[in-house]
Amino acid sequence: MKRIFGLVIVMLISFGSLKAQDFQCAISINTTQISSTGNQQRYNELRQKLYSFIHERKWCQYNLKQNERIECSITINLTKASGDEYEGTATLVLQRPVYKASYKTTLMSFQDKKVKFKYDDGDALEYDESSSLSELTSLIAYYLNLFIAVELDSFSPNGGLPYYDKCQNIVNQNLREVGWNVAESGQNNRYWITENFSNSTYSKLHDFYYQYHRLGLDVMYETPDAGRAVILESLKLLQQVNAQKSNLAVVRIILNTKKDEIINIFKEGMPSEKTQVINIMKQIDPTNSSSYDAINTASK
Repeated sequence: MKRIFGLVIVMLISFGSLKAQDFQCAISINTTQISSTGNQQRYNELRQKLYSFIHERKWCQYNLKQNERIECSITINLTKASGDEYEGTATLVLQRPVYKASYKTTLMSFQDKKVKFKYDDGDALEYDESSSLSELTSLIAYYLNLFIAVELDSFSPNGGLPYYDKCQNIVNQNLREVGWNVAESGQNNRYWITENFSNSTYSKLHDFYYQYHRLGLDVMYETPDAGRAVILESLKLLQQVNAQKSNLAVVRIILNTKKDEIINIFKEGMPSEKTQVINIMKQIDPTNSSSYDAINTASK
């Protein structure tokens, strides 16, 4: 795979090229839900500044070639605007190619429902890892580090751990703010996503990302049966995490992201594999239980 870091990740830390891009990130701001769109120039300026903020900084310690850049998208959907204060949601998507295939797998796809920040014309987007200077730059930096962490997990065992630590640091700087608070209902915000990934009790989440993608999907082009067998084992890891605590934020994200892909993969499986996968998925994803019956439908 052009983009794969190799069987061993090249660990060359880049200190000199701060302009080197680590991301291929589509950033957009949706203002359709705001009654007044008179500040469209401000939104265009903000989008351009966010693009520069993402692409002109060095986020990853590894030297990523142009075709290795992390592919993602961030869409900020504004629902409320009052002066320089904004509220809304953010849609986050992270993808990576599959080895020797034209197919790209989605690693994460979910919505952050509690976005809140201030921005006025001409404001600089300032960021410092050691302190929270802005709710907006903290939000973007958090998700960029999360994207790096998950992507690296998908290429090497526990490869993303340093970046989950960075996420934790950003959470700690913003604990009193909306979207970062441990006391918010639902256990589905940035605090809980980070907690799930950082909690050693749920360490099999990292194993899942590596086994499912590097040992499973990445070998399916050459040995589909072997790859599918590993993916089945990775789903058992999710089942074990779910048995430790059900309805974890990260498990919900994985299930919502991977449901259709899992169904399509195992439509080609052996009858015994299909039975096992259907049972596992119905147990850990009861909300979508009936969807997994499609695994028994013949692939077209």
